[in-house]
Amino acid sequence: MSDIGDWFRSVPFFTRYWLALTVGFTLIGRFGLLNPYNLILLYEPLKRFQIWRLATCVFYYPLSPATGFHFLINLYFLYNYSQRLESDQYMGKPADYFFMLIFNWICCIIAGLIAEIPVLLDPMVLSVLYIWCQLNKDVIVNFWFGTRFKAMYLPWVLLGFNMIISGGGLYEIIGILVGHLYFFLMFKYPQELGGPAILQTPSILKEWFPDTTGGIHGFGRPPQRPPQPRDRGGLFRGGHNWGPGNVLGGN
Repeated sequence: MSDIGDWFRSVPFFTRYWLALTVGFTLIGRFGLLNPYNLILLYEPLKRFQIWRLATCVFYYPLSPATGFHFLINLYFLYNYSQRLESDQYMGKPADYFFMLIFNWICCIIAGLIAEIPVLLDPMVLSVLYIWCQLNKDVIVNFWFGTRFKAMYLPWVLLGFNMIISGGGLYEIIGILVGHLYFFLMFKYPQELGGPAILQTPSILKEWFPDTTGGIHGFGRPPQRPPQPRDRGGLFRGGHNWGPGNVLGGN
């Protein structure tokens, strides 16, 4: 048991509690300690101020013999890619990582209400996986049956795989769109396209979870727009290339 405790304490803070809450609420619903109906996202109960559903719908998963393997796959992706983001690109910047989770959660809630999706673990996990894949797009990842490809293709492989196996794909599409929205607004637009920084971590989160290092690893800073020449017209120059980023170890 001490080995399990040591492993659990070694998991980065937000990944640790996200993983624990996911397992906890799923088992609580599975064994009937709470009615699973009260844990899922439904619009009508929200009108009666059952606001806890906004959180539990991200942690709870309807576990059954038919869904058990898929749930374990979700746990693997959650642990693997969330802890990599938190301990590498966001190392020493807990408030920035927490803000990313909050942004993705809000977007998943909005999409879930529009599309009437009661359980949002799948899109939430895939949104984080997508962000890691974009920030490590040239890293080679291993998939089933020994297949290997660049990380940038992994979300689309998962989408295609799920469409073929189960005929689904909506959850994966929502996760990809949410992850891409955050990635575009936080990194691509200000750094590559030279636009203003639209997403910024609220100062209150910085107070609650102060930085321990300077800067988010591997991203650099948004470029400064060069001043317009006075003697002649012309367009602003385009964005600059990103830094090489951190390359994670093999999978």
